[in-house]
Amino acid sequence: MPLASAEPSSIPDHSAVNARDMRVRSIVATILEAPTVRRHKLSNTEIAHQGFVLVRVRLDNGVTGIGEASTLGGPRWAEESVESIQAVIEKYLAPALADQDAMLFEANAVRMSKAATRNFAAKAAVESALFDAVGRTLGLPASALLGGQVRDRIGVIWALASGDAGQELEEAREKLRLRQHRDFKIKLGFNTPDADVKRLQHLRAGLGDDVRLIVDVNQAWTEALCIRLFPALEELGVALIEQPVPASQRDAMARVASRTRIPLLIDEAAFTNTELASVASQACGSVYSLKLVKSGGLLELKRAAGIAQAFGIELYGGCLLESSIGAAAHMAVFSTLPKLEWGSEHFGPRILVDDLVAEPLVFEEFEIHVPTGPGLGMTLDEDKVRFMARKAGSQ
Repeated sequence: MPLASAEPSSIPDHSAVNARDMRVRSIVATILEAPTVRRHKLSNTEIAHQGFVLVRVRLDNGVTGIGEASTLGGPRWAEESVESIQAVIEKYLAPALADQDAMLFEANAVRMSKAATRNFAAKAAVESALFDAVGRTLGLPASALLGGQVRDRIGVIWALASGDAGQELEEAREKLRLRQHRDFKIKLGFNTPDADVKRLQHLRAGLGDDVRLIVDVNQAWTEALCIRLFPALEELGVALIEQPVPASQRDAMARVASRTRIPLLIDEAAFTNTELASVASQACGSVYSLKLVKSGGLLELKRAAGIAQAFGIELYGGCLLESSIGAAAHMAVFSTLPKLEWGSEHFGPRILVDDLVAEPLVFEEFEIHVPTGPGLGMTLDEDKVRFMARKAGSQ
């Protein structure tokens, strides 16, 4: 006899099993603005402050879990902004989860999907806070709720994105000296193509052949430009090229991928798992950038990793300049993946003038350490949060 499918409302309450009530009492979203140590340029924007939405989920047992959504200069990289994220959480997601058992992660993800279409950063921040609250209640790291760790540290990439080759070379050498980073991602597309190549040549000459260079074009080049410039990138030993053409031009990206020896990293071209399967079928690239802001939650991020690997696509831990809170949520997932061939680029906590937590993530010997505490393993620094919180009436 086939099993009947259950709607979230028909799933039994398991809070009694845990001896403490884990129902959601409140969800609060706060906009934060954190200054960065230098300007960070992409092909379509430039920031000196990183915007976050801090999410606090409080349970009936008194435990509060935290999560975070980040954006890059407003709704430019994707459609969400800190203002829209806060509004969606308060108006739609929080009511949908009111009085629900926080431990029913899948059911709560269904509820959020019914309450709002897409809005992936908002959903991911709330789900991160749910995992944090449940982990804190049970005394378990979030990774244990996702299948358990297979690694406790992950190689970490640093982004060079000021556009000043001399400054970037000095910055990279300092990261190498401190043994924090030895793989570097160079942001391209905000300058002329020839200037981009000259900048790369300067960095390669100054850093030597042993340093791995990755480039991120952020959709700024045409197929014709790729045909012209990729041979120069091959000569410079570039290891990986991220999203060189617009996300909507999948046929062009597939053609570009077939013309170069350098693997292409799929990023903006695939947010949902359906989109990921489509670009994989079209051979748009051979590496996929995993991001909570694209998948919309920790559970979907794990599923995205499985789909990519089913197509033979390697995995890259992408970021959107998260603080230690958002980075820790990614680490919880990344630490459970059987394979993570390209490591992670979660350098976000180190580009902030000040992090949001009392004890930031640890970077050591070119790796980032996976937090060991319950939940996400992060503790807010409330003084810093108050200082960075957007004041009423400001834009």
